[in-house]
Amino acid sequence: MKQSIKRTPRWKHLGLGVLASMTFSAYAAVSEQDAARLGAELTPSGAEKAASKDGTIPEWKGGMSTAPAGWKPGHVDPFAADKPLYSIDASNVDQYKDKLPEGQVALIKAYKGYRMDVYPTRRSCTFPGWFQDQTRKNATHAETTEDGWKLAKAFGGGLAFPIPKTGYEAMWNFKTRYVGYARRQQISAVLPEKDGSYTENKQWFYDWYPFADPKMQSPQEVSSVESKQIYELLTPASRAGEVYLIHTFHDQPSDAWIYFPGQRRVRRAPAFAYDNPIAGFDNLYFVDQINMFSGALDRYDLKLIGKKEMVVPYNSYKLIDKKNKIKDLIKPDFIDRDKMRYEVHRVWEVEATVKSDKRHSFAKRKFYFDEDSWALLHVDMYDAKGNLWRVQEGSLWASPDIQACVTFEQQMYDLVARRYAMDNWTQEGDVIELEAANREKYNDSFFSAGAIRRMGER
Repeated sequence: MKQSIKRTPRWKHLGLGVLASMTFSAYAAVSEQDAARLGAELTPSGAEKAASKDGTIPEWKGGMSTAPAGWKPGHVDPFAADKPLYSIDASNVDQYKDKLPEGQVALIKAYKGYRMDVYPTRRSCTFPGWFQDQTRKNATHAETTEDGWKLAKAFGGGLAFPIPKTGYEAMWNFKTRYVGYARRQQISAVLPEKDGSYTENKQWFYDWYPFADPKMQSPQEVSSVESKQIYELLTPASRAGEVYLIHTFHDQPSDAWIYFPGQRRVRRAPAFAYDNPIAGFDNLYFVDQINMFSGALDRYDLKLIGKKEMVVPYNSYKLIDKKNKIKDLIKPDFIDRDKMRYEVHRVWEVEATVKSDKRHSFAKRKFYFDEDSWALLHVDMYDAKGNLWRVQEGSLWASPDIQACVTFEQQMYDLVARRYAMDNWTQEGDVIELEAANREKYNDSFFSAGAIRRMGER
């Protein structure tokens, strides 16, 4: 049944030609005239192709479309010769605070020695040709429903809203960005202690994005599945053999199942969504913080604040270098600053406020999305009193073999508990397989309760 359109004329001009907020039941993206800007003055993802006025951000010229010699994730840094242009620390942070999220300012002021080394900006992100074609189709076709938090009429294998007008559309771009169709890698989740010790959960990680297939004609064709994931724990010894299966949806809470080797059975997780804590992280990490944000959007009103130039983590090849050892990256209050790379990029800012009839431990969030890739690079999280509580930082690195910018590694800082945690770290893993050669095995059967039982029993 066709949704009726109901709009409340409540918007704010941003000087960027976008509407900052809008309430609606269904909204189609842009006109053919606007869509024609994609690939012209805009990149295929809707970013500004031109350089910034001062030249700090260069013109986008297609990104890293050719792999450098010897390319393999974690083994080659295409920008190893770059040197920092300047560093931001406690002595000069006020000079740069207009280009920093509030969370980065707070970390610099809270922890002695925390700094941000800023390198030349490299616009390395690129996209497969088919992804560009699908994105162009979605520009005039895709819609949101249910006041924005459901996606309709979008084609698979492309950004839903390359020219976003609302916070919901910006978030849908994050959810439909291309990071590969089916991936397999060894990752570590790490919880450091103040004394320098740490707990590491090393695991095999499999994930599948069925809507990344350009053959898909709508989200409903894949039952609105955003991703399906399996985590097979290898360490610590007390948890080795546990297997977790997660189904994340576009428009409903996630489902999860757990295989316990001691019981030799699979149990459905009773609550695995929103702000339910993730086991093993001492309440520092919630379910909808996985991969910077995951799950349904229905608990927040999302407002598109606009686009601005900011210092953000980018081209994180030094961090993912396979020569790194996790024990050396961990410092008492933060990860080794020598391994972090920051650049100035244009980012979209979206403010999320909990709806009056909903609840969430984070009463407000501020999301910062890279304009070139729609990766979520930074999130600030606030409590019910409006105090900054947690800071979450992502990573981004271009993988020319699959023509995509990839995000795995992330760290979460709790300013109240004065602790931090990391997830999806790939440095010590044996493999990062971004586009599985045997991708045909990644299907509904592989990501099922029966499959993780067999995986746990082998």
